Amino acid sequence: MNHVIVCEHLAPWKTTRLMKLRSLISFVQLRVLSSFSCNHKGHEVTRRICAYALVAYGLAGVAHTQARPLPGTDVPQIYNRLLPQIEKIPAFDHHAHPGFFDDADVDAMAAPPGSAALRERDTNPELVAAAKALFGYPYNDLSPEHAKWLVQKKAELKKSRGNQYFSDLLDKLNIERGVANRAMMADYLDPKRFPWVFFADSFMWPFNNQRETARNSDEQVYIPLQEKMLHRWMQQENVGKLPAKFDDYLAFVSRTLEDNQKKGGIAMKFEVAYFRPTKFGDPAREEAEDIYHRFVNGGIPNEQEYRTFQDYIFRYLVREGGRLHLPVHIHSAVGIGDYFNLSESNILNLENILRDPRYSNTIFVMIHGGYPYDRQAIWLAAVKNVYLDTSETEILLYPSEFKHLLKQWLETFPDKITFGTDAFPYNETLGAEESYWLGVQSSRTALAAALAEMISEGEVSEAQALQLAHGYLHDNAVAIYEGKGH
Repeated sequence: MNHVIVCEHLAPWKTTRLMKLRSLISFVQLRVLSSFSCNHKGHEVTRRICAYALVAYGLAGVAHTQARPLPGTDVPQIYNRLLPQIEKIPAFDHHAHPGFFDDADVDAMAAPPGSAALRERDTNPELVAAAKALFGYPYNDLSPEHAKWLVQKKAELKKSRGNQYFSDLLDKLNIERGVANRAMMADYLDPKRFPWVFFADSFMWPFNNQRETARNSDEQVYIPLQEKMLHRWMQQENVGKLPAKFDDYLAFVSRTLEDNQKKGGIAMKFEVAYFRPTKFGDPAREEAEDIYHRFVNGGIPNEQEYRTFQDYIFRYLVREGGRLHLPVHIHSAVGIGDYFNLSESNILNLENILRDPRYSNTIFVMIHGGYPYDRQAIWLAAVKNVYLDTSETEILLYPSEFKHLLKQWLETFPDKITFGTDAFPYNETLGAEESYWLGVQSSRTALAAALAEMISEGEVSEAQALQLAHGYLHDNAVAIYEGKGH
């Protein structure tokens, strides 16, 4: 049954505006969908129909608020107003590797020789600015002779501040909490300030890895470290050797996740893109079980056999993440080394996992935001349980370019993007401290620039822009962890 809408409670001129919109919305068949109604001036109309009418009225004003394709000359002024306010927002750093240069547990893998992007090289003059801001560095270069001052200054602070050293760093940078994505936690990191994200890749490499290691010089570095990580988990769980039964191996995996969560772990992390393609099949349990039983006591699986086993274990870990409410972090961007394969690690390879309804209870955080496929990656955030993190990209890209990435994401799914630094101790002189500073400064300035353009173009108001800033820098990530980030 069709209904003619007469909203007599609207002013006459508003009713006229609605009538003019009839040609625009005539294709919408308004039907009574609910018996729950409202009575206004003797006319009974359903609430659903009233809502449609009000939406139509709202459309009438669209022409007056159409966003502009070009920013105006007011962008610098808006930027200068926004930046001090953005700098006051306490941040939640969603991805970093805090620690000292001589701490082997800052990551579950090591960096093989390879080319560094321009901004990541130790010749970057911004690193001098970081040293000045954080430590009062008195020189204008990082020559070996001058760098000795910086090394000595850090050593003095480390000795005098002890376990407060890295907490002091967060305070200087207005970081409320910073995720510690590490192989194991360090006693010099305050767990209240540095929530732990542990690594889960090693469960996929339990067999003889001779074939895997021989693939190239990168894997000769990576795979032995995965073997080491698996043995550490086995030691933690008092497992002397790989269980004979597949069921018992899966139980060991689950128990490790549960114990790590009890120790303060807030998520598990995969950097699997460094070790194999990120396109995961969907084998039956029986296939994985057969492979396990054939190789648990020796022998070398061929590539297809190993991939099939890994596909099943990866999906098992993802399911366990949903059961335990343990988010899954996945390296999804370009990587280091000479043999990192961009096409085989493309974030879109993971779409069959992210859109699988069986994993709808698992939260995914795509670490590094899929760069350089960031334009495609943001549309994966349409999935309710998928988030993106901008760490690494804010260091690879200068702020003038990073703002474009941020702007596109803010204009698409602003509630699904999170801030991160990917801080890492590169060497004795240039440690995690300087990369923290660079990541924070780049992100805050690029964010202010992106939002200034959005305001100037009529996309958001200044108040809305600051809400988006709070979301990106803090609120979006904190909400993922059900209070664990507070």
